[in-house]
Amino acid sequence: MKYINADEIFPRELLKEIQKYVHGETIYIPRPIGTRKKWGEKNGNRALLQQRNDQIREQYAEGVSIIELADRFYLSYDSIRKIVYSK
Repeated sequence: MKYINADEIFPRELLKEIQKYVHGETIYIPRPIGTRKKWGEKNGNRALLQQRNDQIREQYAEGVSIIELADRFYLSYDSIRKIVYSK
């Protein structure tokens, strides 16, 4: 999280109103609902996991066993099962 001075971004009237409640403290202003990024979207991990899971489903459809997929992808049997049987 990056620190930004309120003097630089808020209009003077709004800053005065905020100062009625907070005096020299650090506050966190969350993003509006619906604009937050989900886990892994910013750094690309979500896309990599989706790609891996697609490969697992594809190989399973081609006849590779769950045990063999677990060995190939270094995941547990149950993890592969969840991936294969999820939508």
